[in-house]
Amino acid sequence: MSKFYTKITSRLQKFIEAQKIFFVATAPNSGRINLSPKGMDSFKVMNENRVLWLNVTGSGNETAAHLLENKRITIMFCSFEKVPNILRLYGKGKEIKPTDTTWDAIISLFPETPGTRQIFDITIDSAQTSCGMSIPFYEYKGERNDLNDWAKKQGKKGITEYWENNNQKSIDGLPTNLLE
Repeated sequence: MSKFYTKITSRLQKFIEAQKIFFVATAPNSGRINLSPKGMDSFKVMNENRVLWLNVTGSGNETAAHLLENKRITIMFCSFEKVPNILRLYGKGKEIKPTDTTWDAIISLFPETPGTRQIFDITIDSAQTSCGMSIPFYEYKGERNDLNDWAKKQGKKGITEYWENNNQKSIDGLPTNLLE
């Protein structure tokens, strides 16, 4: 059975920290819902109602565009090993860019990651657990280095050019304000 929480409890935080993959969902007021799997050491619980997610360069920048429009975000963790469990975090997010005054203090919380694009600062309104008994078992074999290798090869100039060409608008044409 599902259970709602008003905060991230210590038990929920331990569950989050044990997961190797999570999923991020956002949606514009009108348009496509974006749902993406995420990995790497890119998620930090700051306190019982605040999390940070380090986002790296990707094919799109939907989360930034959607949060500019309505701030809504859902993050889902699910256990593919051991005890079945699903955890959803519901909240409101804002983007922190490398040009923002808080960047230096916050980026230091994460390992250096090639292609880092932004950090999303998320205030958690509620959390929900559910059983996950139908989720299959999968074995974690390690992180993929493909994206990091690609970003290193691009260099800072190449990444900025990629952002200019591919990350300025969402797939529905909404602005991301990435380079502003």
